[in-house]
Amino acid sequence: MKTVFQLLAFIQVSLMGCTQGTYEEKLESLYKGTVELVKVDSLPPGAVLIDAREKEEFTVSHIPNAIFSGYKDFNTEALKDLSKSDPIVVYCSVGYRSERIGEKLQRMGFSNVYNLYGGIFEWKNTGNEVVDAEGLPTEKVHAYNKKWGQWLTCGEKVY
Repeated sequence: MKTVFQLLAFIQVSLMGCTQGTYEEKLESLYKGTVELVKVDSLPPGAVLIDAREKEEFTVSHIPNAIFSGYKDFNTEALKDLSKSDPIVVYCSVGYRSERIGEKLQRMGFSNVYNLYGGIFEWKNTGNEVVDAEGLPTEKVHAYNKKWGQWLTCGEKVY
């Protein structure tokens, strides 16, 4: 009987090692810490929001008043009217791509750059509004893919 309990304990510990962990653990494993994180409820006053996702994702929905910059084809033209000292909050789906764009912005001389913790997923998961290409409120959020989409718990996932 003791052997059966030991075997069950071993199996339970082994299975726990195979789980994906919590959303917070996943996010922490993605970030390099090169761009300061800011939480959804702590945005700097007057912050300019930059969407670092691809155009297809941005068109489905984005944070109101966000400026599209893209990721693969990062568009610096969209940022030409910004002051190098403006508070800039970059976001993507969960914060990985936006941290890379934030690094680029820092190299360009922007001094007040933040990465939105958890990205648009966290924004929507905490009950905030997103808008479509016409600027109208929507529940749709591009969930990137099914693996990453599991972390979007509010709204309608679009792939």
